[in-house]
Amino acid sequence: MAIGYVLINVQPGMEFEAYSQIKEMPNVTDATLLFGDYDILAKIEADNMGAIAKTVVEKIRQVAGVHDTKTLAGAEF
Repeated sequence: MAIGYVLINVQPGMEFEAYSQIKEMPNVTDATLLFGDYDILAKIEADNMGAIAKTVVEKIRQVAGVHDTKTLAGAEF
């Protein structure tokens, strides 16, 4: 199981609409609206990092208003 965290920036005024769509996506297990440098934090769980990357590129970045993402990969020890 791979885990990734995605920091998402959204155009002003589109935060709640983007959050509402992202939190319902497959593989997104948690989403939180933020104050600060980023607007949304999404936790993604999938079989591998490739599936996480695919979710970010093909799903999250396609949401209206999303203009920047930063993906952090969870480490396994």
